[in-house]
Amino acid sequence: MTKSYSLDLRRRVARFVEAGHSCHAAARHFEVSVAFVVRLMAAYRATGSLAPKPEGGWRYSKLDPHRDFLLQRVAEKGDITMPQLAAELAALGTKVTPASISHWFRRQGYRFKKNAAGQRTRALRRAPSPRALAHEASAAHARGAAPARVSR
Repeated sequence: MTKSYSLDLRRRVARFVEAGHSCHAAARHFEVSVAFVVRLMAAYRATGSLAPKPEGGWRYSKLDPHRDFLLQRVAEKGDITMPQLAAELAALGTKVTPASISHWFRRQGYRFKKNAAGQRTRALRRAPSPRALAHEASAAHARGAAPARVSR
């Protein structure tokens, strides 16, 4: 991550420009980019401060004001989908994607839906492999059951 220029350098650049020199001349003189000098002077004229902007920290989510609504809807209808929630929020005037709602719920501590056995509710997308079938057959044989027949 980049580091902000020192306050001392910022003061010297501002004094140089305030003395009547151009931003391009200041950039050449102090060996910084022209964009830095232009942005520094614009911020200085707007705010009167040469301090760098704060870095990092907490980011605001536009779903935070709708926290009560989202949690209430999930409590009322446990199988509601993210696109349905996005449509309801759009009706309230907040346009968000279903993915951003999903990310917001994960940050709030909600996870994927599970059934009573603690397994995911999704169905298997493919049949068990021959290795898994062989393992089941050997386990059944070890218990004393007849070996399972696999037909093709």
